[in-house]
Amino acid sequence: MATVGAVGVSHRLSRAPVRPSMQDLHIKFQRSIIWRLILGICWHVLHVLVSIVHFGSHVFQLLHHFLISRGILQKYKVLPLHKLESLGIVIDSEEAEDTSKVRRLLHWLSDIGVKHVILYDMEGVLKRSEASLRKWTNSSMTFCELDVHTLLLGQEKMSLEILSSSDGKEAVAKAATFLCSKYLKEDNLLGNQREPVFTETDIADALRTVGCGGSEPDLLLVFSPVRCHLGFPAWRLRYTEIVHMGTLKSMKYGAIVKAILDLSKKHQNYGS
Repeated sequence: MATVGAVGVSHRLSRAPVRPSMQDLHIKFQRSIIWRLILGICWHVLHVLVSIVHFGSHVFQLLHHFLISRGILQKYKVLPLHKLESLGIVIDSEEAEDTSKVRRLLHWLSDIGVKHVILYDMEGVLKRSEASLRKWTNSSMTFCELDVHTLLLGQEKMSLEILSSSDGKEAVAKAATFLCSKYLKEDNLLGNQREPVFTETDIADALRTVGCGGSEPDLLLVFSPVRCHLGFPAWRLRYTEIVHMGTLKSMKYGAIVKAILDLSKKHQNYGS
């Protein structure tokens, strides 16, 4: 019996969990600290490397734009504008208050030889600056014609179209009204009820019919802290190349020239 009892006790002892000693816990704790330290160092080194690369890229870009604006780089002196029939400019509404920057931008585009510019801001600040644009064109260029939407600038014949988000809303409302009236009229003539199916072509035709089609810019330059087109009419951006240019206050002549030259090198497939 004593032997059986001893065996049972030893069996229970062998099944009991072995608790790690304080020394083992201390070693594991030290290892975890070392791994965290190594990972932290690797993260900071990677962050520093990425920051250096980003800073170097930014400095190289600034130097490149400076050389372009000074006319040092030969390939940027004469720009091929055959692919740029229309240029769209999106400006953040807060920055659009700075009319001197807008005028300088238009001067640059006129000097480059751009023929048609679509100027857009979401809140219509540029439309309210019509008087300033009129004064500028009278004093610095031969004035031809100016209304709320269109401006012809001097001998370069650069036409300027000014848009805001209200134009897009109004265009959508007019196109929807036209499509609904056309659909109801066709239903009355056919004498049956059918579910309306509108294609992209139908919508484009409706926009042109109500006078809100407009030209589609080949290139859209966005001057804004955020990377989006800020509500520029989407139906006019079907094949448009969009380039974010940063804020208006940091605009560079060389950056604009580079964006236009890059467009001329791109091959676009428009489909069948």
